[in-house]
Amino acid sequence: MALARTGREARLTATRNAEKTQGQATLPEMLTGQILTYLREQGFSPGNHIPAQRLADFLGVSRSPVSRALEILEEHGQVRREPKRGYFLDRDTDKAELLGQESAIEATYFQIAEDCLNGEIPVSVSEAMLKSRYGVSQGALNGLLSRMLREGWIEPRKGYGWRFSTMLTTADALMQTYQLRLALEPAALIEPTFHIHDATLDRLEETERRLLAGDIETISARNLYEAGVLFHETLAQASGNPYIFDALHRVNQVRRLIAYRSMIQRERYYKQAEQHLEILMILRHGQRQQAADAMRHHLNSVILNLRFLDATLTKASGDTARNSG
Repeated sequence: MALARTGREARLTATRNAEKTQGQATLPEMLTGQILTYLREQGFSPGNHIPAQRLADFLGVSRSPVSRALEILEEHGQVRREPKRGYFLDRDTDKAELLGQESAIEATYFQIAEDCLNGEIPVSVSEAMLKSRYGVSQGALNGLLSRMLREGWIEPRKGYGWRFSTMLTTADALMQTYQLRLALEPAALIEPTFHIHDATLDRLEETERRLLAGDIETISARNLYEAGVLFHETLAQASGNPYIFDALHRVNQVRRLIAYRSMIQRERYYKQAEQHLEILMILRHGQRQQAADAMRHHLNSVILNLRFLDATLTKASGDTARNSG
C-alpha cells in the first residue's frame, strides 16, 4: 500500500511539474478552492462521498484535472481516497484552508473582469493573447474560459478566438436593469400561477441565514452574487410564467461583471439578506400581495445603495467605448 501511494505521489508530482511554467499555478491547483467551495455550498459533511463527475460537470472541465485536484486535496488532508470507492470529505470545509481559492484562479478571473469593465482589453481576443497577458498555462486558461462561457460573458468566435459578450459597464445601465426588475419581480409574486414549496422556502432561508452568520464577509464575490441570483430567480420561476424568469435570467447574465465591482462594499448585503428573509416569511403566510410590496421596497433600497458606483465606472464607460469602436 505504501509503495502504491508513493508511486501515485510521484506521478502527481511529475504531472504538476510538467504543467508548471515560470511559477504558474496548474489547473488542478486552481480547481482545489472551487471544489472545496462547491462542497461547502452543497452542504457536504465529513465522511460524504465526493462525486467526481458531478464536480467536472459543474466546473466545466474533464475528469482528469478534477482527479488531480482531489489528489492535491488528499495531500493536504482535506479529503481521503478509498480504493475502488473514490474520494470522501475528511475535514469540515469551513475549517479547511482553501488552497488559494481567492488567489490563483480567482485573482486572474477578476482581473479579466476588471479589464473588461475598464476597456483595457479588446472585445475580440485570442488564447495566445490571454495566456501572455495574464501569465497562465493553457490548462488554466481552458478552465477560465469554460467558467466565463458558462456564466455568459464570453463566447467563441467562428473559426478562431473568443469574443466578450455585451455586458453592462455603467451605473446608469445597471439602474435601468433595476427599473425592469421593479416591473417584473413584484408582479411575479402575484401571478395566478405562483406556487412555491415549503422545502424551497426552507432552502432559501438557510442560505440567507448563512450569509448573515458570516458568509457575507468570507465567500467569494462570485458566490455572493450567485446567492442573490438564486433567491430572485427561484421566486421568478415559482411564478409559473416562463417569460418573467427568462427576462430576469438574461438581466442577471449581463449585469454580472458590474455586480462584482459593486461588492467592494459588502456591508449593504446584511440589510439585503434581512429583507430577503422578510419576503420569505410573508410568502410562508400566503400573503403574496404584501410580499410583492416588500420586494418592491427591497429593490428600491438596492438602487439607493448603488449610487456610489457612478464615479467608479466613469472611466470604465469611456475606455470601453473607445476599445469597442
